Amino acid sequence: MSTRVAALCAELSPRLSPRSRAEVDGVRARIGQPLRVAIAGRLKAGKSTLVNALIGRRVAPTEVGECTRLVTQFRYGTSDRVDVVKRDGTRVSLPLDDAGMVPQKLNVPREQVAYVDVTLTSDRLENLTVVDTPGMSSVNTSISNEANKFLFDAPIADDIDPDSQSALSGAEAIIYTFTQSVREDDLQALEAFRTMSSRLSSNPINSLGLFNKVDKLAPTPSGDPWPVAEPLSRSQSQLMRRVVSDVVPVVGLLAETTEAGRLTAADCEALRKLAELPQEERTVLLAAASLFSTRECPVSPEQRERLLRLLDLYGINFAIAHLVANPSMATGELVRLLFAASGFPRLRQTLEQAFRLRSDAIKAGWGLARLETLASTTASPQEREMLRDAIERVIQDPQYHRLRLIEVAAQVTTGTVELPSDMESEIARLALSSEPSHVLGLPANDHEALVKAALAANNRWRAFAVGGASPAQARVAHVVARGFHLLAQQLRSPRTAH
Repeated sequence: MSTRVAALCAELSPRLSPRSRAEVDGVRARIGQPLRVAIAGRLKAGKSTLVNALIGRRVAPTEVGECTRLVTQFRYGTSDRVDVVKRDGTRVSLPLDDAGMVPQKLNVPREQVAYVDVTLTSDRLENLTVVDTPGMSSVNTSISNEANKFLFDAPIADDIDPDSQSALSGAEAIIYTFTQSVREDDLQALEAFRTMSSRLSSNPINSLGLFNKVDKLAPTPSGDPWPVAEPLSRSQSQLMRRVVSDVVPVVGLLAETTEAGRLTAADCEALRKLAELPQEERTVLLAAASLFSTRECPVSPEQRERLLRLLDLYGINFAIAHLVANPSMATGELVRLLFAASGFPRLRQTLEQAFRLRSDAIKAGWGLARLETLASTTASPQEREMLRDAIERVIQDPQYHRLRLIEVAAQVTTGTVELPSDMESEIARLALSSEPSHVLGLPANDHEALVKAALAANNRWRAFAVGGASPAQARVAHVVARGFHLLAQQLRSPRTAH
Protein backbone atom coordinates (compact mmCIF):
# COMPACT_ATOMS: atom_id res chain seq x y z
CA MET A 1 0.00 0.00 0.00
CA SER A 2 2.73 2.47 0.87
CA THR A 3 4.48 1.73 -2.45
CA ARG A 4 1.24 2.57 -4.27
CA VAL A 5 0.90 5.86 -2.38
CA ALA A 6 4.54 6.71 -3.19
CA ALA A 7 3.82 6.01 -6.88
CA LEU A 8 0.77 8.26 -6.65
CA CYS A 9 3.01 11.06 -5.31
CA ALA A 10 5.41 10.56 -8.23
CA GLU A 11 2.47 10.77 -10.65
CA LEU A 12 1.07 13.97 -9.09
CA SER A 13 4.31 15.86 -8.48
CA PRO A 14 5.01 17.20 -12.03
CA ARG A 15 1.44 18.51 -12.31
CA LEU A 16 1.50 20.62 -9.16
CA SER A 17 2.68 24.11 -8.25
CA PRO A 18 6.21 24.36 -6.80
CA ARG A 19 4.93 24.67 -3.23
CA SER A 20 2.56 21.70 -3.48
CA ARG A 21 5.17 19.72 -5.39
CA ALA A 22 7.65 20.15 -2.55
CA GLU A 23 5.05 18.85 -0.07
CA VAL A 24 4.17 15.83 -2.22
CA ASP A 25 7.83 15.04 -2.86
CA GLY A 26 8.39 15.18 0.89
CA VAL A 27 5.56 12.70 1.48
CA ARG A 28 7.04 10.37 -1.14
CA ALA A 29 10.50 10.57 0.44
CA ARG A 30 9.10 10.00 3.93
CA ILE A 31 7.15 6.89 2.88
CA GLY A 32 10.42 5.33 1.76
CA GLN A 33 11.98 5.84 5.18
CA PRO A 34 11.72 3.46 8.18
CA LEU A 35 8.69 3.75 10.42
CA ARG A 36 9.25 6.55 12.92
CA VAL A 37 8.29 5.78 16.51
CA ALA A 38 8.39 8.53 19.12
CA ILE A 39 9.03 7.79 22.80
CA ALA A 40 7.02 10.23 24.90
CA GLY A 41 6.08 10.60 28.54
CA ARG A 42 6.59 12.66 31.65
CA LEU A 43 9.99 13.72 32.89
CA LYS A 44 12.00 10.84 34.44
CA ALA A 45 9.60 8.18 33.18
CA GLY A 46 12.51 6.18 31.75
CA LYS A 47 12.18 7.19 28.10
CA SER A 48 15.91 7.26 27.32
CA THR A 49 16.43 3.91 29.06
CA LEU A 50 13.77 2.45 26.77
CA VAL A 51 15.46 4.02 23.73
CA ASN A 52 18.74 2.32 24.64
CA ALA A 53 17.00 -1.04 25.05
CA LEU A 54 15.28 -0.66 21.68
CA ILE A 55 18.54 0.29 19.95
CA GLY A 56 20.56 -2.38 21.77
CA ARG A 57 23.24 0.14 22.77
CA ARG A 58 23.57 2.57 25.64
CA VAL A 59 23.79 5.72 23.56
CA ALA A 60 20.98 7.98 24.82
CA PRO A 61 21.92 9.83 28.03
CA THR A 62 19.73 8.83 30.95
CA GLU A 63 20.86 11.52 33.37
CA VAL A 64 19.23 14.93 33.10
CA GLY A 65 21.46 17.21 31.07
CA GLU A 66 21.53 19.46 28.03
CA CYS A 67 20.93 16.64 25.54
CA THR A 68 17.96 15.16 27.37
CA ARG A 69 16.23 18.53 27.07
CA LEU A 70 16.16 18.22 23.28
CA VAL A 71 14.31 16.07 20.79
CA THR A 72 16.81 13.41 19.67
CA GLN A 73 16.29 11.21 16.63
CA PHE A 74 18.11 7.86 16.29
CA ARG A 75 18.26 6.34 12.81
CA TYR A 76 20.36 3.89 10.86
CA GLY A 77 23.56 5.06 9.17
CA THR A 78 26.78 3.64 7.79
CA SER A 79 28.74 5.31 10.60
CA ASP A 80 28.11 6.58 14.12
CA ARG A 81 27.72 10.35 14.22
CA VAL A 82 25.83 13.11 15.97
CA ASP A 83 24.46 16.12 14.09
CA VAL A 84 23.08 19.08 16.00
CA VAL A 85 20.45 20.49 13.60
CA LYS A 86 20.07 24.22 14.09
CA ARG A 87 16.91 26.21 13.50
CA ASP A 88 18.34 27.69 10.31
CA GLY A 89 18.82 24.17 8.91
CA THR A 90 22.60 24.03 9.28
CA ARG A 91 24.26 21.14 11.08
CA VAL A 92 27.11 20.89 13.56
CA SER A 93 28.67 17.42 13.63
CA LEU A 94 30.03 15.86 16.82
CA PRO A 95 31.47 12.44 17.69
CA LEU A 96 29.95 10.23 20.36
CA ASP A 97 31.66 10.72 23.72
CA ASP A 98 34.27 8.36 25.20
CA ALA A 99 31.51 6.11 26.58
CA GLY A 100 29.89 5.80 23.15
CA MET A 101 26.97 8.05 24.12
CA VAL A 102 25.52 11.26 22.74
CA PRO A 103 27.56 14.03 24.40
CA GLN A 104 25.75 16.03 27.03
CA LYS A 105 27.43 19.26 25.89
CA LEU A 106 26.60 20.09 22.28
CA ASN A 107 28.59 23.32 21.91
CA VAL A 108 25.63 25.06 20.29
CA PRO A 109 23.48 27.60 22.15
CA ARG A 110 20.29 25.89 23.30
CA GLU A 111 18.03 28.45 21.66
CA GLN A 112 19.60 27.72 18.25
CA VAL A 113 19.00 23.95 18.36
CA ALA A 114 15.98 22.42 16.62
CA TYR A 115 16.82 18.78 17.33
CA VAL A 116 19.67 16.27 17.50
CA ASP A 117 20.05 13.75 14.66
CA VAL A 118 22.01 10.60 15.60
CA THR A 119 22.95 7.95 13.04
CA LEU A 120 24.14 4.55 14.27
CA THR A 121 25.25 1.33 12.63
CA SER A 122 22.83 -0.67 14.82
CA ASP A 123 20.85 -3.17 12.72
CA ARG A 124 17.90 -2.56 15.08
CA LEU A 125 17.42 0.78 13.30
CA GLU A 126 17.31 -0.50 9.72
CA ASN A 127 13.49 -0.67 9.81
CA LEU A 128 12.76 1.66 12.70
CA THR A 129 13.67 5.25 13.55
CA VAL A 130 13.39 6.03 17.26
CA VAL A 131 12.71 9.55 18.52
CA ASP A 132 13.46 10.39 22.16
CA THR A 133 11.51 13.41 23.41
CA PRO A 134 11.86 15.64 26.47
CA GLY A 135 9.36 15.27 29.28
CA MET A 136 5.86 16.11 28.09
CA SER A 137 5.00 17.53 31.51
CA SER A 138 8.35 19.13 32.16
CA VAL A 139 8.33 22.08 34.54
CA ASN A 140 10.34 23.82 31.84
CA THR A 141 7.61 24.84 29.38
CA SER A 142 10.02 25.30 26.49
CA ILE A 143 11.20 21.69 26.84
CA SER A 144 7.65 20.38 26.68
CA ASN A 145 6.97 22.65 23.72
CA GLU A 146 9.87 21.11 21.78
CA ALA A 147 8.40 17.64 22.36
CA ASN A 148 4.98 18.85 21.25
CA LYS A 149 6.40 20.38 18.09
CA PHE A 150 8.14 17.19 17.07
CA LEU A 151 5.31 14.85 17.98
CA PHE A 152 2.44 16.92 16.70
CA ASP A 153 3.95 18.25 13.48
CA ALA A 154 3.95 21.92 14.42
CA PRO A 155 6.52 23.96 12.47
CA ILE A 156 9.77 24.78 14.26
CA ALA A 157 10.78 27.63 11.99
CA ASP A 158 9.62 28.92 8.60
CA ASP A 159 13.08 28.94 7.07
CA ILE A 160 14.25 25.39 7.91
CA ASP A 161 15.55 23.53 4.86
CA PRO A 162 13.45 20.68 3.36
CA ASP A 163 15.59 17.94 4.92
CA SER A 164 15.06 19.37 8.38
CA GLN A 165 11.35 19.89 7.75
CA SER A 166 11.09 16.25 6.70
CA ALA A 167 12.90 15.10 9.84
CA LEU A 168 10.58 17.20 12.00
CA SER A 169 7.35 16.25 10.28
CA GLY A 170 6.01 14.18 13.15
CA ALA A 171 5.87 10.57 14.25
CA GLU A 172 3.80 7.81 12.67
CA ALA A 173 3.56 5.87 15.92
CA ILE A 174 4.09 6.57 19.59
CA ILE A 175 5.13 4.69 22.73
CA TYR A 176 3.92 6.59 25.78
CA THR A 177 5.94 5.81 28.90
CA PHE A 178 4.55 6.27 32.39
CA THR A 179 5.21 4.99 35.92
CA GLN A 180 2.97 3.98 38.83
CA SER A 181 -0.34 5.25 37.42
CA VAL A 182 -1.86 7.22 34.57
CA ARG A 183 -2.60 10.86 35.25
CA GLU A 184 -4.94 13.21 33.45
CA ASP A 185 -2.06 14.95 31.67
CA ASP A 186 -0.92 11.58 30.28
CA LEU A 187 -4.32 11.09 28.67
CA GLN A 188 -4.30 14.68 27.41
CA ALA A 189 -0.89 14.20 25.76
CA LEU A 190 -2.02 11.02 24.02
CA GLU A 191 -5.29 12.61 22.99
CA ALA A 192 -3.30 15.49 21.51
CA PHE A 193 -1.22 13.03 19.49
CA ARG A 194 -4.39 11.37 18.23
CA THR A 195 -6.19 14.54 17.24
CA MET A 196 -3.29 16.67 16.00
CA SER A 197 -1.45 14.18 13.80
CA SER A 198 -2.66 12.69 10.56
CA ARG A 199 -6.24 11.46 10.41
CA LEU A 200 -5.73 7.95 9.04
CA SER A 201 -2.75 7.05 11.20
CA SER A 202 -3.39 8.74 14.54
CA ASN A 203 -5.45 6.44 16.73
CA PRO A 204 -4.98 3.77 19.40
CA ILE A 205 -3.89 1.36 16.67
CA ASN A 206 -0.47 2.98 16.44
CA SER A 207 -0.09 4.10 20.06
CA LEU A 208 1.29 1.87 22.81
CA GLY A 209 1.47 2.46 26.55
CA LEU A 210 4.59 1.40 28.42
CA PHE A 211 4.19 0.88 32.18
CA ASN A 212 7.81 1.34 33.27
CA LYS A 213 9.67 0.70 36.53
CA VAL A 214 7.21 -1.95 37.70
CA ASP A 215 9.91 -3.34 39.99
CA LYS A 216 9.00 -0.48 42.33
CA LEU A 217 5.65 -2.23 42.89
CA ALA A 218 7.30 -5.11 44.78
CA PRO A 219 6.19 -5.21 48.44
CA THR A 220 9.82 -5.71 49.54
CA PRO A 221 13.20 -5.35 47.77
CA SER A 222 13.30 -9.14 47.37
CA GLY A 223 9.64 -9.44 46.41
CA ASP A 224 8.12 -10.24 43.02
CA PRO A 225 6.39 -7.20 41.44
CA TRP A 226 4.70 -9.10 38.62
CA PRO A 227 1.63 -10.35 40.56
CA VAL A 228 0.83 -6.66 41.09
CA ALA A 229 2.15 -5.32 37.77
CA GLU A 230 0.14 -7.62 35.49
CA PRO A 231 -3.38 -6.86 36.80
CA LEU A 232 -2.48 -3.18 37.24
CA SER A 233 -1.30 -2.91 33.63
CA ARG A 234 -4.54 -4.55 32.49
CA SER A 235 -6.57 -1.98 34.41
CA GLN A 236 -4.42 0.83 33.01
CA SER A 237 -4.93 -0.60 29.53
CA GLN A 238 -8.68 -0.45 30.03
CA LEU A 239 -8.41 3.12 31.31
CA MET A 240 -6.33 4.14 28.28
CA ARG A 241 -8.07 1.97 25.67
CA ARG A 242 -9.29 4.98 23.72
CA VAL A 243 -5.76 6.30 23.25
CA VAL A 244 -3.44 3.23 23.17
CA SER A 245 -3.72 -0.27 21.71
CA ASP A 246 -2.18 -1.96 24.76
CA VAL A 247 -0.23 -1.31 27.96
CA VAL A 248 2.93 -3.37 28.49
CA PRO A 249 4.64 -3.54 31.91
CA VAL A 250 8.46 -3.51 31.94
CA VAL A 251 11.50 -3.01 34.15
CA GLY A 252 13.30 -0.61 31.82
CA LEU A 253 16.65 -0.68 33.62
CA LEU A 254 16.94 -4.48 33.30
CA ALA A 255 15.95 -4.23 29.65
CA GLU A 256 18.64 -1.63 28.93
CA THR A 257 21.33 -3.56 30.84
CA THR A 258 20.65 -6.88 29.13
CA GLU A 259 19.86 -5.60 25.62
CA ALA A 260 22.86 -3.26 25.54
CA GLY A 261 25.22 -5.98 26.81
CA ARG A 262 26.28 -4.00 29.85
CA LEU A 263 26.53 -6.89 32.33
CA THR A 264 30.15 -8.10 32.24
CA ALA A 265 31.81 -11.30 33.44
CA ALA A 266 33.18 -9.33 36.42
CA ASP A 267 29.64 -8.21 37.32
CA CYS A 268 28.42 -11.81 37.23
CA GLU A 269 31.38 -12.95 39.33
CA ALA A 270 30.50 -10.31 41.94
CA LEU A 271 26.92 -11.60 41.99
CA ARG A 272 28.26 -15.15 42.51
CA LYS A 273 30.28 -14.00 45.52
CA LEU A 274 27.19 -12.37 46.99
CA ALA A 275 25.19 -15.56 46.39
CA GLU A 276 27.76 -17.51 48.42
CA LEU A 277 27.17 -15.40 51.54
CA PRO A 278 25.12 -16.87 54.39
CA GLN A 279 21.38 -16.28 53.93
CA GLU A 280 21.15 -14.03 57.00
CA GLU A 281 23.91 -11.78 55.67
CA ARG A 282 22.31 -11.63 52.21
CA THR A 283 18.95 -10.70 53.75
CA VAL A 284 20.43 -7.72 55.58
CA LEU A 285 22.59 -6.67 52.64
CA LEU A 286 19.66 -6.68 50.22
CA ALA A 287 17.17 -4.96 52.53
CA ALA A 288 17.92 -1.49 51.17
CA ALA A 289 20.16 0.19 48.60
CA SER A 290 22.02 2.09 51.31
CA LEU A 291 22.85 -1.13 53.15
CA PHE A 292 23.86 -2.88 49.95
CA SER A 293 26.35 -0.19 48.99
CA THR A 294 27.89 0.45 52.43
CA ARG A 295 27.76 -2.74 54.51
CA GLU A 296 30.95 -4.81 54.85
CA CYS A 297 31.13 -7.77 52.45
CA PRO A 298 33.61 -9.53 50.09
CA VAL A 299 32.55 -7.41 47.07
CA SER A 300 33.98 -3.89 46.89
CA PRO A 301 31.66 -0.89 47.41
CA GLU A 302 32.54 0.35 43.90
CA GLN A 303 31.43 -2.94 42.35
CA ARG A 304 28.23 -2.93 44.37
CA GLU A 305 27.46 0.64 43.30
CA ARG A 306 27.89 -0.50 39.70
CA LEU A 307 25.50 -3.40 40.23
CA LEU A 308 22.93 -0.98 41.62
CA ARG A 309 23.28 1.22 38.54
CA LEU A 310 22.91 -1.78 36.23
CA LEU A 311 20.24 -3.84 38.01
CA ASP A 312 18.87 -1.96 41.03
CA LEU A 313 17.85 -4.02 44.05
CA TYR A 314 15.18 -5.99 42.20
CA GLY A 315 17.60 -7.21 39.53
CA ILE A 316 20.32 -7.97 42.10
CA ASN A 317 17.88 -9.95 44.25
CA PHE A 318 16.61 -11.81 41.20
CA ALA A 319 20.12 -12.71 40.00
CA ILE A 320 21.34 -13.82 43.42
CA ALA A 321 18.27 -15.98 43.99
CA HIS A 322 18.94 -17.85 40.74
CA LEU A 323 22.64 -18.21 41.49
CA VAL A 324 21.85 -19.61 44.92
CA ALA A 325 19.55 -22.16 43.30
CA ASN A 326 22.06 -22.96 40.54
CA PRO A 327 25.64 -21.94 41.49
CA SER A 328 27.07 -23.25 38.22
CA MET A 329 24.73 -21.19 36.05
CA ALA A 330 26.53 -19.76 33.00
CA THR A 331 26.71 -16.00 32.56
CA GLY A 332 24.73 -16.14 29.32
CA GLU A 333 21.89 -18.00 31.00
CA LEU A 334 21.81 -15.49 33.86
CA VAL A 335 21.57 -12.61 31.38
CA ARG A 336 18.77 -14.43 29.55
CA LEU A 337 16.81 -14.83 32.80
CA LEU A 338 17.31 -11.15 33.69
CA PHE A 339 16.11 -10.17 30.22
CA ALA A 340 12.98 -12.28 30.68
CA ALA A 341 12.42 -10.71 34.11
CA SER A 342 12.50 -7.23 32.54
CA GLY A 343 9.27 -7.86 30.62
CA PHE A 344 11.00 -6.63 27.47
CA PRO A 345 10.40 -9.80 25.40
CA ARG A 346 6.68 -9.08 25.54
CA LEU A 347 7.30 -5.47 24.56
CA ARG A 348 9.35 -6.56 21.54
CA GLN A 349 6.61 -8.98 20.50
CA THR A 350 3.95 -6.30 20.94
CA LEU A 351 5.98 -3.81 18.93
CA GLU A 352 6.33 -6.38 16.16
CA GLN A 353 2.59 -6.91 16.11
CA ALA A 354 1.55 -3.34 16.83
CA PHE A 355 3.90 -1.39 14.60
CA ARG A 356 6.23 -3.28 12.30
CA LEU A 357 3.66 -5.66 10.82
CA ARG A 358 1.32 -2.69 10.41
CA SER A 359 3.94 -0.28 9.13
CA ASP A 360 2.86 -0.53 5.49
CA ALA A 361 -0.71 0.41 6.36
CA ILE A 362 0.37 3.06 8.87
CA LYS A 363 2.69 4.71 6.37
CA ALA A 364 0.15 4.49 3.54
CA GLY A 365 -2.51 6.02 5.78
CA TRP A 366 -0.09 8.72 6.90
CA GLY A 367 0.81 9.55 3.29
CA LEU A 368 -2.81 9.74 2.14
CA ALA A 369 -3.69 11.89 5.15
CA ARG A 370 -0.90 14.34 4.27
CA LEU A 371 -2.16 14.49 0.68
CA GLU A 372 -5.68 15.04 1.99
CA THR A 373 -4.44 17.89 4.20
CA LEU A 374 -2.68 19.43 1.21
CA ALA A 375 -5.88 19.15 -0.82
CA SER A 376 -7.85 20.99 1.86
CA THR A 377 -5.31 23.82 2.20
CA THR A 378 -4.15 24.47 -1.36
CA ALA A 379 -5.41 27.70 -2.89
CA SER A 380 -5.81 26.14 -6.34
CA PRO A 381 -9.22 24.53 -7.04
CA GLN A 382 -7.62 22.54 -9.87
CA GLU A 383 -4.96 21.09 -7.55
CA ARG A 384 -7.58 20.40 -4.91
CA GLU A 385 -9.69 18.31 -7.27
CA MET A 386 -6.64 16.56 -8.72
CA LEU A 387 -5.43 15.52 -5.27
CA ARG A 388 -8.85 14.39 -4.06
CA ASP A 389 -9.51 12.38 -7.21
CA ALA A 390 -6.13 10.65 -6.84
CA ILE A 391 -6.80 9.83 -3.17
CA GLU A 392 -10.22 8.44 -4.02
CA ARG A 393 -8.75 6.18 -6.72
CA VAL A 394 -6.50 4.58 -4.13
CA ILE A 395 -9.21 4.26 -1.51
CA GLN A 396 -11.65 2.67 -3.99
CA ASP A 397 -9.18 -0.01 -5.10
CA PRO A 398 -10.21 -3.32 -3.41
CA GLN A 399 -6.56 -4.04 -2.66
CA TYR A 400 -6.49 -0.96 -0.42
CA HIS A 401 -9.71 -1.59 1.45
CA ARG A 402 -7.43 -2.10 4.47
CA LEU A 403 -7.10 1.69 4.71
CA ARG A 404 -10.85 2.06 5.11
CA LEU A 405 -10.78 -0.69 7.71
CA ILE A 406 -8.06 1.13 9.64
CA GLU A 407 -10.09 4.33 9.49
CA VAL A 408 -13.29 2.75 10.84
CA ALA A 409 -11.26 0.80 13.42
CA ALA A 410 -9.92 4.15 14.59
CA GLN A 411 -13.45 5.53 14.88
CA VAL A 412 -14.50 2.57 17.00
CA THR A 413 -11.40 2.25 19.18
CA THR A 414 -11.46 5.97 20.01
CA GLY A 415 -15.14 5.81 20.93
CA THR A 416 -16.28 8.08 18.11
CA VAL A 417 -18.60 5.24 17.04
CA GLU A 418 -19.77 3.05 19.93
CA LEU A 419 -19.97 -0.72 19.43
CA PRO A 420 -20.01 -3.71 21.82
CA SER A 421 -16.52 -4.78 22.90
CA ASP A 422 -16.63 -8.08 20.99
CA MET A 423 -17.46 -6.27 17.73
CA GLU A 424 -14.76 -3.71 18.46
CA SER A 425 -12.19 -6.49 18.89
CA GLU A 426 -13.31 -8.16 15.65
CA ILE A 427 -12.83 -4.91 13.72
CA ALA A 428 -9.35 -4.44 15.17
CA ARG A 429 -8.30 -7.97 14.20
CA LEU A 430 -9.62 -7.56 10.66
CA ALA A 431 -8.00 -4.14 10.20
CA LEU A 432 -4.62 -5.03 11.63
CA SER A 433 -3.90 -8.61 10.65
CA SER A 434 -3.37 -10.24 7.28
CA GLU A 435 -3.51 -13.71 8.84
CA PRO A 436 -7.04 -15.20 8.37
CA SER A 437 -6.67 -17.65 11.26
CA HIS A 438 -5.96 -14.77 13.67
CA VAL A 439 -8.81 -12.65 12.32
CA LEU A 440 -11.32 -15.49 12.50
CA GLY A 441 -9.97 -17.26 15.58
CA LEU A 442 -9.72 -20.65 13.87
CA PRO A 443 -6.91 -23.11 13.10
CA ALA A 444 -4.89 -22.13 10.03
CA ASN A 445 -5.09 -25.61 8.51
CA ASP A 446 -8.91 -25.78 8.48
CA HIS A 447 -9.38 -23.98 5.19
CA GLU A 448 -13.07 -24.81 4.69
CA ALA A 449 -13.96 -23.57 8.18
CA LEU A 450 -12.07 -20.33 7.55
CA VAL A 451 -14.02 -19.64 4.36
CA LYS A 452 -17.33 -20.36 6.09
CA ALA A 453 -16.41 -18.14 9.04
CA ALA A 454 -15.45 -15.22 6.76
CA LEU A 455 -18.75 -15.50 4.85
CA ALA A 456 -20.69 -15.78 8.11
CA ALA A 457 -18.98 -12.65 9.43
CA ASN A 458 -19.79 -10.83 6.20
CA ASN A 459 -23.47 -11.75 6.54
CA ARG A 460 -23.53 -10.89 10.25
CA TRP A 461 -22.12 -7.40 9.70
CA ARG A 462 -24.42 -6.76 6.72
CA ALA A 463 -27.42 -7.76 8.81
CA PHE A 464 -26.28 -5.46 11.61
CA ALA A 465 -25.89 -2.57 9.15
CA VAL A 466 -29.52 -2.78 7.98
CA GLY A 467 -31.15 -3.93 11.19
CA GLY A 468 -30.83 -1.76 14.27
CA ALA A 469 -27.55 0.05 13.66
CA SER A 470 -27.34 3.82 13.90
CA PRO A 471 -26.26 5.66 10.70
CA ALA A 472 -22.67 5.92 11.98
CA GLN A 473 -22.63 2.26 13.01
CA ALA A 474 -24.09 1.25 9.65
CA ARG A 475 -21.30 3.05 7.78
CA VAL A 476 -18.74 1.17 9.85
CA ALA A 477 -20.57 -2.13 9.42
CA HIS A 478 -20.68 -1.84 5.62
CA VAL A 479 -16.91 -1.32 5.52
CA VAL A 480 -16.33 -4.29 7.83
CA ALA A 481 -18.71 -6.51 5.87
CA ARG A 482 -16.83 -5.77 2.67
CA GLY A 483 -13.58 -6.54 4.49
CA PHE A 484 -14.84 -10.02 5.37
CA HIS A 485 -16.14 -10.49 1.82
CA LEU A 486 -12.65 -9.70 0.47
CA LEU A 487 -11.14 -12.04 3.08
CA ALA A 488 -13.38 -14.85 1.86
CA GLN A 489 -12.29 -14.14 -1.72
CA GLN A 490 -8.66 -14.24 -0.62
CA LEU A 491 -9.19 -17.60 1.05
CA ARG A 492 -10.89 -18.98 -2.07
CA SER A 493 -8.05 -17.94 -4.38
CA PRO A 494 -5.98 -20.84 -5.76
CA ARG A 495 -2.77 -19.49 -4.23
CA THR A 496 -4.26 -19.36 -0.74
CA ALA A 497 -5.93 -22.72 -1.12
CA HIS A 498 -2.64 -24.25 -2.25
